[in-house]
Amino acid sequence: MKENIYVTSPLLPPLEEFIPYLEQIWENKQLTNAGPFHQQLEQALADYLGVEHLCLFANGTLALLTAFQTLRITGEVITTPYSFVATSHSLLWNGLTPVFADIDPQTFNLDPDKIEALITPQTSAILPVHCYGIPCDTDKIQRIADTWGLKVIYDAAHAFGVKQNDQSILNCGDLSVLSFHATKVFNTFEGGAIICPDAKTKQRIDYLKNFGFADETVVMAPGINAKMNEVQASFGMLQLQYIDKALNDRAEIYRYYAELIKTELPEVEFLQPPENVEWNYAYFPVMIRLGLAATRDEVYQALRKQNIYTRRYFFPLISSFSMYRHLPSAKDDSLQAADAVSQAVLCLPIYPGLSRADQERIITIMAVALRENELAELPCEHHLLSA
Repeated sequence: MKENIYVTSPLLPPLEEFIPYLEQIWENKQLTNAGPFHQQLEQALADYLGVEHLCLFANGTLALLTAFQTLRITGEVITTPYSFVATSHSLLWNGLTPVFADIDPQTFNLDPDKIEALITPQTSAILPVHCYGIPCDTDKIQRIADTWGLKVIYDAAHAFGVKQNDQSILNCGDLSVLSFHATKVFNTFEGGAIICPDAKTKQRIDYLKNFGFADETVVMAPGINAKMNEVQASFGMLQLQYIDKALNDRAEIYRYYAELIKTELPEVEFLQPPENVEWNYAYFPVMIRLGLAATRDEVYQALRKQNIYTRRYFFPLISSFSMYRHLPSAKDDSLQAADAVSQAVLCLPIYPGLSRADQERIITIMAVALRENELAELPCEHHLLSA
């Protein structure tokens, strides 16, 4: 029986290479609290990503929560409805009010042209997302922020290693937040980080993620426990040795998908990065628009029947969930581009180790669903492909 295939699959180096790291942790007798591997990984990631200051976290959601505390954000924050729920949940947990703006239908990112109409005296920040790792229009967003005296915090969960014009996009805005969840391009099982511009801000973040402690008897702020432990950090050090190969493998898989779709499914759109962007190929979203022979959900179900588990990232919109839909900005008529994308998007499997044969099978099943309606004639395989 073949193994299942999912949308994403974690990069797992050989197990025997991880054992020496665990032995070193036991020898050091320090399991957490900014141990040696934690410190090594912070510096190694800062060097690799081309950023000045990086603060590690136990997960990306804790990093988001802490980012708003770091900048003392209050009131309303303008953000996107097209993201994973952690983006907006981090606002609610900080007592902030999300204000949803529509997205650019080409990049799927927050549309800068929709921001200014939503600014009120209570607005204090903008929370854009580099969706699928495609950079936001950071220049236009920054101009708006400067004009209105707003902070900008980027949810960069998808944007590990992404560059625009040879510069890391993680240096944009006041803070950028990364996720190192197991499904991400680079992972530490769970994990995350905040990218910040100066040593003073890093010191405040480091206080906040460790209960606010400055030393054994001095507490500087009402912090939380958000530290990354030594096992996570050591796994990150090992992962970093393989990241360039992983990114190259993803690029090859992306290019083969693109070739197959252009040849076999020309009616299906897929996301393409701008020419000036060094992308990480974190996702492979395609658009099954209304008017095709099958709906997005019918294609989704057809793939599931063949044990291929794609994901509808991101459906439904955050603004449709019960804790948000009462907000004035959550009305469907003001989020038409986001709704259209949410109803059409399907993320196909993309990860190191995904074979060309499996890619071909995915496209074949999609072609049958979209054109021939002969799914019953396809042999059912016992393995899964997942996004």
